[in-house]
Amino acid sequence: MAKDEKKAPEQEKLLPRLRRKYAWVDHVIRANEAFTERYGNHYAAAITYFSVLSLFPLLMVGFSIAGIILHGNQAVLDQIQHGITKSAPAGLGDFLNQIVKAALSAGAGTGIVGLVIGLYSGIGWMTNLRDALTAQWGQEKKPQPLVSGTLKDLLRLVGLGLALVVSFGLTAAGSGVGKTLLHLVGLDNQGWAVFLLRLATIVLGLLANTLVFLWVIARLPRERVNARSAVKGAIMAAIGFEILKQITTIYLGFTAGSQSTVLFGPILGLLFFSNLVSRFLLFVTAWTATAKENMVAVVEPPAPVVIQPRITVNRGPGLGLTAGAFGAGALLALLGRRRP
Repeated sequence: MAKDEKKAPEQEKLLPRLRRKYAWVDHVIRANEAFTERYGNHYAAAITYFSVLSLFPLLMVGFSIAGIILHGNQAVLDQIQHGITKSAPAGLGDFLNQIVKAALSAGAGTGIVGLVIGLYSGIGWMTNLRDALTAQWGQEKKPQPLVSGTLKDLLRLVGLGLALVVSFGLTAAGSGVGKTLLHLVGLDNQGWAVFLLRLATIVLGLLANTLVFLWVIARLPRERVNARSAVKGAIMAAIGFEILKQITTIYLGFTAGSQSTVLFGPILGLLFFSNLVSRFLLFVTAWTATAKENMVAVVEPPAPVVIQPRITVNRGPGLGLTAGAFGAGALLALLGRRRP
């Protein structure tokens, strides 16, 4: 029993020692504490809910507008569609592809009602995302005017949509252009050339995702932050995003063999993937916010001043000495009277 009691304090001292020795351990622990204190899990759940709720309306509206703008340029639409399908986990590609095809076939037939529903759900999703990122940066949530706040969220939603379209388009175009170039120079059957093309496509995809995550982490909070300090977080988010895609693919592979998940497999996979990405994005934001260059030094207030009355007693002659002096004075006065 005594040995167990001795081991407990040693284990408690292990973590502080690791934090003092390794700066990255201390940083991760600070980020986790900030993520928990700022309700990261609750915000991630809200983002997941609004992501699934607004996915179909946003794709419908986005591809309806893209179909009108890019009418007659089917190659560009195919590249964007291929980029979205490729950016999703393997088990969700077919599901998203069906949604995109439905949106493209709808075209202008989405109508005013579909546009309003898509914008309403999208603005709700963007509002929750911005509030979550603001909280992870440790910024105070200030009340937003209804009209101007809604317009800002709408502009941020459009900006994020354009950034994602550019990211998907670059990834798909890079792969297509690379294959065309290999075919022109006669290296499309060479294994090393195909390997280099795949490696270049991965690097291009990571670069595009890094730019998107950099914009999300540094520009979506209610108050702007230093974009330079968010670069490391954006790189970390881009790499983690690819890892989470592989985890979701493995998860969907396990659930695909179950008859109970045949009907709801894509929806469950979408929920699982969206929640993973939401938690990871908020944690990376907390990790960026708790970096030493972003932490605001807190000046401790001075100790409270205690006002106490101070009484100083000046000691004079004692009672006996006073009585003796009084008696001596009286005796001298009496003698003075008798002398005449």
